[in-house]
Amino acid sequence: MLKPKLFTIIKTLTKKQIINDLTAGLIVGLVALPLAIAFAIASGVPPEKGIITGIIGGFIISFLGGSRVQIGGPTGAFVIIVYGIVQQYGMNGLMIATFMAGIILVIMGVAKLGAVIKFIPFTVTVGFTSGIAVVIFSSQVKDLLGMSIQNVPADFLEKWYVFLTHLSSANIYAVAIAAASLIIMIFWPKVSRKIPGSIVAIIVSTLAVSLFKLPVETIESRFGAISASFPVPELPKINFAIIKGLIQPATAIALLAAIEALLSAVVADGMIGKKHRSNMELVAQGVANIFTPLFGGIPATGAIARTATNVKNGGRTPIAGIVHAFVLLLIMLFFGKLAGLIPMSSLAAVLVIVSYNMSEWRTFKALLKSPRSDIAVLLTTFFLTVIFDLTLAIEVGMVLAVLLFMHRMALVTNVGVVTREFSEEEEEEEESSADPNSIERKLIPEGVEVYEINGPFFFGAASKFKDAVPEFEKPPKIRIVRMRNVPAIDATGLYALTEFYNDSVRMGTQVILSGVHTQPLVAITQAGFLDKIGEDNVYGNLDDALDRAREILGMAKVGRPADFVPTVKREMDKK
Repeated sequence: MLKPKLFTIIKTLTKKQIINDLTAGLIVGLVALPLAIAFAIASGVPPEKGIITGIIGGFIISFLGGSRVQIGGPTGAFVIIVYGIVQQYGMNGLMIATFMAGIILVIMGVAKLGAVIKFIPFTVTVGFTSGIAVVIFSSQVKDLLGMSIQNVPADFLEKWYVFLTHLSSANIYAVAIAAASLIIMIFWPKVSRKIPGSIVAIIVSTLAVSLFKLPVETIESRFGAISASFPVPELPKINFAIIKGLIQPATAIALLAAIEALLSAVVADGMIGKKHRSNMELVAQGVANIFTPLFGGIPATGAIARTATNVKNGGRTPIAGIVHAFVLLLIMLFFGKLAGLIPMSSLAAVLVIVSYNMSEWRTFKALLKSPRSDIAVLLTTFFLTVIFDLTLAIEVGMVLAVLLFMHRMALVTNVGVVTREFSEEEEEEEESSADPNSIERKLIPEGVEVYEINGPFFFGAASKFKDAVPEFEKPPKIRIVRMRNVPAIDATGLYALTEFYNDSVRMGTQVILSGVHTQPLVAITQAGFLDKIGEDNVYGNLDDALDRAREILGMAKVGRPADFVPTVKREMDKK
């Protein structure tokens, strides 16, 4: 349903709920400020870009979103990819990539692909999420220790080599501020859960640096004063050569935005006992990422931590998210200079906590006890994210997961000839079988071969069907293909079935299908295979198929073989 949640619940709002949403929006706005600044800096862009993203993206996601309580803005998931785009293509390239990602998200929502996101393997999601957490932590080591390093390498291994060789340049005051901020954020929840520890840590550290004139780097000393004016929208400079190079990063941004937004919405649903509209949520994410870059912002999506903070503080409608956006706007317009006093080491400490929470190390550890194929997907995605590139990690992880899935599906699909002689022991065992439709309970006429396919008949299992069909010196008169356990068939399965039919035609053998389910029946009809084999040779169960076989054999006995030879065979003879 492509209708924003706000438009649905607007008529049911109560005064009490509006007050609760205003309070929650105020608190979330304060929580979002340091995170917006920190994510912007970690992404390689000026701090105000993160605030702008929280304002524009946060407002649109709440106003048009399919969730009651989703809070939108910049998140850690985008840090790696945004940093890479800015380094290679500059801010104009980032604007184009974000705009492209927005269009992709809108198309996904309109095409109702919201439910498809859940099919992304859990191992891939955990792999790149944990990898992003490691990269974010690594990007903050310099500020966390106050190191005097001019240029930090982008490469993960080179970066850590530089850190280790420049430990002597660490600033003891920056280390103290970072340590104090970490201690406050870790232990503050024991004092109060209403006011987030990150806000307390930022305020305490900023006051300490300002009052005692500590020699540590602040936002203002590195980036200059945060602008107190809201930017005018500006269109990016379109360059088709750049667009071609940004297709993959833009797709990765769209995929990350969709995954994180819908995951956040699902978590929120569990907290408030409601259901979100996934397709509308994707459209809202798309619109947000189309408009945000026009004002100089970076990619935006639903943020799990801020959404959870909203819910815990009483937010139950999109009004809270809209208020959060206006709180950020007021801070930017009237208190931007104060935000410039925040020490970089304290912001780094905030991101260290974010990366720790994002790492999901307990889940990662638990997944290492999974089957080896799942571990391979997990570790491949993780190491590719950390050492190489997030886009590459997602692509390779998805492809590897799909290949392993196909392999598993092929293993559970089996094909065989079930018409055979049984020993006395096997007959006794079959007599005790609880399956009344077992082939061994049927009387199979002489000259009839029955083949049974169990499992999805797709390209991963089509070769099994070919291998199971034996070569006969004297071919059978009738072949029955039993498909009662085939829930689905694809083009390769249809091709294998058609080849089987054509081979049978050349041998003068009739083919009958039994137990055909809805999806396979629709597929063989659309492919024209039903017309080829004839509707009178497709049956819902084996008993009817065997009756048809006896009918054909009976017609053959009275000397009318031309009546039961397949139509295609007769046409071939005429040619």
